[in-house]
Amino acid sequence: MCRRPGSAAPRARAFGRWAARRAGWFLAASLVLHTLAAVFFSPSPLDLRVYREAAPLLLSGELYDYRLHTAPPIPELPFTYPPFAALVFLPLSWLPRTVAVVLWQAASVAALAVICSGAERLLRGGRGGPSRSRVMLWTAGGLWLEPVRHTLDQGQVNLLLLAPVLAALAAPHTPQIRGAALGLASAVKLTPAFGGLYLLATRQWRAAAWAVLAAAGATALAWAVAPGESARYWFGLVTQTQRIGPFWSVRNQSLRGAVGRLLGQGALASPAWWTALAPATLLTGYALWSAARRRDRLGILVTAGLYGLLVSPISWSHHWVWCLPAMIWLAHGPGRRRLLHRVTLAVWTVATVSRLVPLLIRLEDGLAHPDPYPALLAWPGTVYAACAVLTLLAVAAGPGTAPSREPAADSRPLEAPRIRR
Repeated sequence: MCRRPGSAAPRARAFGRWAARRAGWFLAASLVLHTLAAVFFSPSPLDLRVYREAAPLLLSGELYDYRLHTAPPIPELPFTYPPFAALVFLPLSWLPRTVAVVLWQAASVAALAVICSGAERLLRGGRGGPSRSRVMLWTAGGLWLEPVRHTLDQGQVNLLLLAPVLAALAAPHTPQIRGAALGLASAVKLTPAFGGLYLLATRQWRAAAWAVLAAAGATALAWAVAPGESARYWFGLVTQTQRIGPFWSVRNQSLRGAVGRLLGQGALASPAWWTALAPATLLTGYALWSAARRRDRLGILVTAGLYGLLVSPISWSHHWVWCLPAMIWLAHGPGRRRLLHRVTLAVWTVATVSRLVPLLIRLEDGLAHPDPYPALLAWPGTVYAACAVLTLLAVAAGPGTAPSREPAADSRPLEAPRIRR
């Protein structure tokens, strides 16, 4: 029996409608499974422990002397964030450990829903609110993506930083709120600062100025509280990436880590590094221009976030929670019917659901500081960087000529969402 060409599309739409009607059940089941996993396979949130134990040392001038002793290949975990982060984490030290872990987990899961809702708002470009069923489905599925699982298991801050930034940029807030959200997140951890590319690409100059002011104000506050530790960090430690961990490890999914594993650690001091960095920067610039021209807000933000992870010296796999907004854009964005978008979404799905990076980490840990790095591990170890490059290509390519059910974007200059009076 022959199937008619294109018969898969109606079945996919029918399945989507069926899943949307049961989105609440999917979310409830996912939350129950997550709770059971947390109870019976209790995680050891080492990063949250670092936040709790190190934060009070800011007041005694010993913040950056702190070390949490663990096992090789990273035998010590220092506090690596700016001093303002210690001020933010200080209340965690006042709570019992179990209470802090439970509250952190609950807040992180709630932040995941905020991220999905913010991505939906940006995707719609101000044309109505987010689809509740779609937000619930992506929240349910997002709980099981490897970067999200790693963030939850380690008690990392990634979701709690991305959520307010997305919420502020997506909702019709004032420039002060949009800029302050991004600036404060950047004062806690440096990587959110790449979100400033979104404000520049959308020509939100006032919000960009407020982001700089908020980051500077938070940094000045921390300097007033702990001038010695602030000077120590900003005049020295901020550039010492070796404190964070081995950049050559497959744990580091940045472009620098990929080049170091593929070409050897000496390649980072050679033209090979710039040969990789320059095309990535040019591609990002073109993707930002292309997305801004067609008023694709989520495409712009995804481009900025992924570029930040690519060019950062170290981007641990749990930093890649940006995969979730990227996958939402690929699945529902203006070019979702293009082959490149579908292939990229499939690669992201396989990489994050199969937990490829943790598997490679276990294999790597059986080696003793490999140099040269085994090619059989090095090539699959570029998976998140490869996914980011594919996504940038998809943003740069645009929606093409494929028909779309979404309202067409107009050609007016991009500007911030307006507040209804």
